[in-house]
Amino acid sequence: MTSAVTRKTRHLRILHKESGLLIGEGPRGWGITPFEGNLYIGRKYLRTDRFRVNFIPGICPYKFLYVWMDLHVDGHDRVRNLGWMYVLPNPLLPFIWFRIAVPASHPSIEVIEY
Repeated sequence: MTSAVTRKTRHLRILHKESGLLIGEGPRGWGITPFEGNLYIGRKYLRTDRFRVNFIPGICPYKFLYVWMDLHVDGHDRVRNLGWMYVLPNPLLPFIWFRIAVPASHPSIEVIEY
């Protein structure tokens, strides 16, 4: 008799440390994709509407064109350039398309895996 191996999906919870604001929460993988030390949050798993485009453009040689985003939290200073979004993404990297990304190691971010 063989036993079935069950695989648990790991989930990520992304918080703004100072305020406790929940930025994103969902399954690690397609929902929230870790890539190069950053977390790309799918729209379905984004838990805040507090990101605002600050219109500072950026370019990556292989991911292409993005804009920086600031996080606005009531009662706290705005966190400048906390996130970004690729507005002209590389078609070979669908996990970055129009997703808000944040650096997992940013001092204002807490990432909890459960």
